[in-house]
Amino acid sequence: MTALLEVEDLRVAYGKIEAVKGISFSVEEGQVVTLIGTNGAGKTTTLRTLSGLIKPLSGKITFGGQSLEKVPAHKIVALGLAHSPEGRHIFPRLTIENNLQLGAYLRNDKAAIAQDIKRAYDLFPILGERRKQAAGTLSGGEQQMLAMGRALMSRPKLLMLDEPSMGLSPIMMQKIMHTIAELKSQGTTILLVEQNAQAALSLADQGHVMEIGKIVLNGTGADLLHDESVRKAYLGED
Repeated sequence: MTALLEVEDLRVAYGKIEAVKGISFSVEEGQVVTLIGTNGAGKTTTLRTLSGLIKPLSGKITFGGQSLEKVPAHKIVALGLAHSPEGRHIFPRLTIENNLQLGAYLRNDKAAIAQDIKRAYDLFPILGERRKQAAGTLSGGEQQMLAMGRALMSRPKLLMLDEPSMGLSPIMMQKIMHTIAELKSQGTTILLVEQNAQAALSLADQGHVMEIGKIVLNGTGADLLHDESVRKAYLGED
C-alpha cells in the first residue's frame, strides 16, 4: 500500500543549526501517527516543514504521490494537508464563525461549507453556542477547538495537530483527546505532535520518538506505551 504521506531523510536547519537530522516516516490513510519527544526534539519544525512554512535542506516529502519540497504553503493546503499550529493562531477580533469560514478560503462550494461549519459545531458544541462571539473571548481550550475546527474546514486528506493539549486543564485536555479519537473513528488521517505521550500513544496506530532532531524509536502506539525506555523518559515512570 502506498502511504498518503512519505517523509524520507528529511533535514531542516535554522541557519547553521540542524534541527531535523535525516528523519523518515510515513502516514497511511486512516491512521493516527504521533511524534513524541521533549522540547527541542524537532517535532514542530517537522510539521512546519511539511506544511511549507519552512524549506528543507534536503530529503523528500511525498503527499498523495506528489513531491512537496518546492510547493508553496497555500498550494499544500489546496492539496489536502491542513495544519493546526502550536499556539492556535486564531483571529481574536473575528467571530468564531468568521474564523471557521477562513478555514475554507480556498473553497467556493457554499452549501458544503455551511455543512462543514455545522460539523464543527457538532464536534464542538460550545463553538456553536457562541458562534457570534469574538474568538479572543474564548478560553484556551475553546480556542484550541476553534483552531482544529478551522483546519477541518479545508476538508483535509491529512490533518496535522501540533500540541493540541498544551496549556489546557486536564478536563479540557480530555475533551480535545476525545475529539481526536472521534475524528479517527470517522476515518480522518492525523499526524499528531503532542507533549502528553500517554494520551498520544493511546490514540496512535504508529508512534515515533524524536530526540535532538532524530527518530530514535518507532513502533505501534501500544508497543511504545509498554516500552520500558519510553515509560521512563516520557511517562514519568521508574
